[in-house]
Amino acid sequence: MGHGSSKEESESSLAGSEKSARGSRPSRLKQRLHLHSRAKSSSHHKRLDDAGDFAGIALLTLVQAEMKFKDKWLACLSFGEQTFRTNISPQTDKPVWNSEKKLLLEKNGPHVARISIFETNKMSRNNLVGYCEIDLLEFLTRDSDSNSETLDLLDPSTSDKIVGKICVSCSVEDPIETEKSFARRILSIVDYNEDGNLSFSEFSDLINAFGNQVAANKKEEIFKAADKNGDGVVSMDELAALLAIQQEKEPLMNCCPVCGETLKVSDKLNYMIHLTLCFDEGTGKQVMTGGFLTDKQASYGWMFKLSEWAHVSSYDIGLNSGSSAAHIVVFDRRTKRLVEELIDEKIVLSMRAIYQSKLGLGLLDTGAKELLQSISEKQGRKMNSVESAKDIPKFVEFFKDQINLADVKHPLEHFKTFNEFFVRELKPGARPIARMDRDDVAVCAADSRLMAFKSVDESLRFWIKGRKFSILGLLGKDQCSSGFIDGSLVIFRLAPQDYHRFHFPVSGTIQKIVNIPGCLYTVNPIAVNSKYCNVFTENKRVVSIISTAEFGKVAFVAIGATMVGSVTFSKKEGDHIKKGEEFGYFSFGGSTVICVFEKDAIEIDEDLLANSARSLETLVSVGMKLGVSKKQAKTGLPNLEKCVLQD
Repeated sequence: MGHGSSKEESESSLAGSEKSARGSRPSRLKQRLHLHSRAKSSSHHKRLDDAGDFAGIALLTLVQAEMKFKDKWLACLSFGEQTFRTNISPQTDKPVWNSEKKLLLEKNGPHVARISIFETNKMSRNNLVGYCEIDLLEFLTRDSDSNSETLDLLDPSTSDKIVGKICVSCSVEDPIETEKSFARRILSIVDYNEDGNLSFSEFSDLINAFGNQVAANKKEEIFKAADKNGDGVVSMDELAALLAIQQEKEPLMNCCPVCGETLKVSDKLNYMIHLTLCFDEGTGKQVMTGGFLTDKQASYGWMFKLSEWAHVSSYDIGLNSGSSAAHIVVFDRRTKRLVEELIDEKIVLSMRAIYQSKLGLGLLDTGAKELLQSISEKQGRKMNSVESAKDIPKFVEFFKDQINLADVKHPLEHFKTFNEFFVRELKPGARPIARMDRDDVAVCAADSRLMAFKSVDESLRFWIKGRKFSILGLLGKDQCSSGFIDGSLVIFRLAPQDYHRFHFPVSGTIQKIVNIPGCLYTVNPIAVNSKYCNVFTENKRVVSIISTAEFGKVAFVAIGATMVGSVTFSKKEGDHIKKGEEFGYFSFGGSTVICVFEKDAIEIDEDLLANSARSLETLVSVGMKLGVSKKQAKTGLPNLEKCVLQD
């Protein structure tokens, strides 16, 4: 028996005024569709620009873990610019989550997922205990009959120590099966007596709720195709399969019934991707909570949430000003995901007080500049003392997931002072140099957070807020040739936890090295983004001019900062240098290198420019590709496939 009669009875029981108050049946169905989503869908899903880049949709499940001690455990999954978290487990050393998430895989996009495990015994911030990384593309294409694997959880401070294990499961979503499941779940909303059958009137109301006139004209045709015996009732599974096939031919929905986002029906691939990611079929497992940028944010406790609510602290991408300066979020170029830069809260508060207010900068003008100089010199002497070596383990612990001791040339006990560790060397090969055989390819000069701009005007619009910044002010009159004025600008900002030796981005000859005296402001974005000071043109700095065959002249500016005792160079004027070679190092503190290229000399990599246009720093390593000479970009490389070898 069909559901038509029950539908008519329910309609006849409504008075006209009551219908007006509650709205039409299609409008009520729309409301139910939005309320039926288990997962929060306020954020838009990533759109795929190139269909050829689509690699699939992965269903990743964090099943359970085995840890070395009992606690209440939380797992975070970071992938691209999204981070998700599980529920907190009960007190145990074998937490079980069974939490899943669907992820869009692109051939040229992010494919390495990071899983971070936190103990949750603190009010404001939970402690990172272990992590692992999984290449989803490799995992899904491996020769194995099993979708599950047990991975080692590594100690954040050293990758050669195992602190636990985690079991994960990963499979590729079948788009057709996903759409059938989607249709089945949507259709279940109008299956009033839950017997798995639908009448045409119920199906008609659902299609009308989609708001697509083309779909409304097709509903009778679709229903009749499923109702093979003509009794006016069809199985919900049969109708779901038929509806999914129709979706492939001609989508019936103009907008997503879960989040309400308007969908471009002509773009069938993104249409399918959106519905697959947005809609949770409900497998009985927990769906991870999203809406986070980094695992640090996802792991914060209730004290941080309270500070967000009170606008004392906030979390976002872009310029770091006001309360948002408490958290610096950068894009890791290697893993293609967002990470939070660690910085002590007390330091953040003091920098905000000094650099983002007229009162604070007024203090600098009344003698505090000399105080900064004195503090930096005193701190430099302290970090060169034998007693300072005891601070090395604490420093490594604080930055345990951002310092890879496996790359360091010597063990910790080798360093007799803190500064010896700070200017540590790396093992040979720890920083591969991109295209060493081609001098027309420029590379990154430091382990740093990078901002790149085609012109000074762009840097002022997206990043540098000091009102008096200019290339002339940065380089000095004698070093600033006309070609630099409208040239490209690349900023490498080094944080205290970074490898502090800087390297040549290009090959050539050092023409000159000039010292320019100045202040020692911090180079933190809190100061760089301040409109009250001009960090780069007022700080102490050393300007080097490198003459190259492929890029013309390149200005290399090493800028001192608060707590930086000195800048040491390993090369001198007249030296012929090769890209990737060490140029020098900064002693204790954070600092910055700025490279200025002449106008139309370099074509900077597009991903670096795109992030910078979002006011988002990119975390890079020495030797990563920066860009190519525009000479080579214009002429191009010969097509080796068409070359003919002759005797």
